[in-house]
Amino acid sequence: MLPHDVISTGSLILRPPVESDAEAIVTACDDPVSARFLPLLPSPYRAEDARDHLARAAAKWRDGGAAFAITENGRYAGSIDVSPPDRWGVTEIGYLVAPWARGRNVAATAARAVTDWLFDRRMRRVEVQAEVENVASLRVAYKAGFREEGRRRDAKQRRDGRYADFVTFGRLAGDAVVVAEPYLPFFKGGELTDGVVVLEPLTAEDAMDFHRMMAEPSVAVYSVGPPATLEDNERRCRYTGYWWASGQRVELAIRDAASRAFAGHVQLTQVVPTLGQAMIGYSLMPSHRGKGLMTRAVRLLVDWAFANTPLHRIVAGTEAGNTASQKVLERAGFGREGVHRELFPQPDGSWADDVAWARLRQDEPAGRKS
Repeated sequence: MLPHDVISTGSLILRPPVESDAEAIVTACDDPVSARFLPLLPSPYRAEDARDHLARAAAKWRDGGAAFAITENGRYAGSIDVSPPDRWGVTEIGYLVAPWARGRNVAATAARAVTDWLFDRRMRRVEVQAEVENVASLRVAYKAGFREEGRRRDAKQRRDGRYADFVTFGRLAGDAVVVAEPYLPFFKGGELTDGVVVLEPLTAEDAMDFHRMMAEPSVAVYSVGPPATLEDNERRCRYTGYWWASGQRVELAIRDAASRAFAGHVQLTQVVPTLGQAMIGYSLMPSHRGKGLMTRAVRLLVDWAFANTPLHRIVAGTEAGNTASQKVLERAGFGREGVHRELFPQPDGSWADDVAWARLRQDEPAGRKS
């Protein structure tokens, strides 16, 4: 049994929930974000549901787990639950933050404090499960010192009936907790723009446009590997927040700033922090070619990367015959570095050369190129 302790951490007090929390619990749980990522919550959430929550919290303590209300300056700010440990000393935590307390590191601070408290009570391992589209929850796990351990496909059913992938995180009692700044920070304001093009994360709503673009013959001819299905591309679009938060890659929709229409795609992939290097790739809808949009998009992304990340070098590869892509890179400040002979497989069984390009942090800013 875990003791009914009160945990103090920074400006937060974590304590067992009480009846006076009920009104705030209703407001927090009747929030669209809470309903979206916690499909087992009743929706709409009513006073009787809060009373049921308080009863379940008391039962969780009796069963060997824990249920804390997170308070800040005396006000309810969220909840954090601990499952009863299994025979191997493994438990799982879950958290919810009230809308009025979001954006202040509340969940990460509480999750780290509760996990440390569990280790002090001889727990061996603590786990977190976060949906791949729940970027806020993913960031909590990273900030609380958890290590990403894998993904579970179609692990749980959402409220709309679709099954969602989840990321598994774990902390062991002996782990050193090193919480660094994100290698790839999110865009301030959620997008980049120069007034002509807008770059923002791909979403599931972009999947059809993205799929249609990738299947277009002038794009598909330069793709490596078998063509993706619409389902594959939809899953890819749902993963963009997770990939970004974990520092693996940045996947962006290019939009026409005036109409907000989907114009193409640009990405930073193959991020290697030890080398300070990433690779840029891009594709454009035929209807938006010949307007200079891709050059603008590549300039925007590369300039942002050098201004906001530790990246020292951004590289690109183009098939030898893809002169349009090579012109984009030249205009965006990249220099040709060499040729990888017969790198790209062709449909007829032959091989095409790859022309390698790079732009370094100290190179002339792309905006000064003609």
